[in-house]
Amino acid sequence: MANIVQKSLAGAAMVSLALTLAACGGDEAGKKAATAAQGAGQTVTAATAVLVNQPRTVTASGTVSAWEEVPVGAETGGLTAIAVYVDEGTYVRQGQLLVKLNDAVLQAQLRQQQAGVASAEANAAREDAALVRAEELRGRGFLSQASLDTAIANQRSARAQLSSAQAALSETRTRLDQTSIRAPVAGMISSRSVTRGQIVQPGSELFRMVRDGRLELDAEIPEAELRMVRAGMSATIVSDQAAGATGSVRIVTPEVNAQTRLGIARISLSPGSGLRPGMFARATIDLGAQPAVVVPSDAVIFREGKAGVYTIGARNAVHFNPITTGVRNGTQVQVVSGLEANRQVVVQGAGFLGEGDVVTVVPARAARAAAPAGTPGR
Repeated sequence: MANIVQKSLAGAAMVSLALTLAACGGDEAGKKAATAAQGAGQTVTAATAVLVNQPRTVTASGTVSAWEEVPVGAETGGLTAIAVYVDEGTYVRQGQLLVKLNDAVLQAQLRQQQAGVASAEANAAREDAALVRAEELRGRGFLSQASLDTAIANQRSARAQLSSAQAALSETRTRLDQTSIRAPVAGMISSRSVTRGQIVQPGSELFRMVRDGRLELDAEIPEAELRMVRAGMSATIVSDQAAGATGSVRIVTPEVNAQTRLGIARISLSPGSGLRPGMFARATIDLGAQPAVVVPSDAVIFREGKAGVYTIGARNAVHFNPITTGVRNGTQVQVVSGLEANRQVVVQGAGFLGEGDVVTVVPARAARAAAPAGTPGR
């Protein structure tokens, strides 16, 4: 309303001046003055949106998760867990013993198969010697070819039985080794689902590990800013449940969620961050010096809850451009989206404009001198 009243008063004053000039100097001068009065607009100052390199950051939030989560299960089954050596939160080295299963039956089978291998070795040695004698006798003509063939067949059969006994022994030894469940990688035990006395089934998960104890933040970033994030960029992570931590972007996923329009940047957290899997945290990613469009902060106004600037177009008519703002740096503000470089924007007087208004652009000093007393400032 104040804007409309101001414009009406200004227009009335100009028209009055034109009528006075017409009375004093004739119809010709009056018409020219009236035309000038109709074409005059609000006096404003303007600036050009420029493209500069400025330090820039991206703020994102997400959930802390394991860099690589490793399940630990049982390869053999039907045996009782007689000892559990680690608990949740324990950091273990690769190959460290986690659980011992009852191996009494397998130990008996092992001794039995060791005896079977020894017997098969003796039989194979006997048949080897018999074959050597048969070949000598055949060479002297004292043995038929059929008898030599029999000796060869017996020797091969003994060797096959020895191989079979050795394979069975190897299988039992492997199953015996599987009764000692060890850590496949170094890392931290994040969960445990086995207790002493439990009968462990083959394939059942006993532990879950965070490989190397490394955690990362799955930071969700809007698609407009995701293109600026690169692997290796440093980040600062804060959480309400833990002290601040540092990290770096490990990877930016190639997919954007179709519903939320958010992409994921996986940020590796430094050791000792105090964060745990499942926690919520926020990250500030340092993008370094990035090209950014900047305008004077006084040029940014709000219309219907949206930030924007008035750009000056043909015949000095203004148009409201909604923008997304970034970091403020002194008297300038970054424009993330909505405005291109080299566009002329209204600075002083922008708060009194409406869509399509015609303005008169003057230098800042002239605008301050021309401002009437009591004109509200920004």
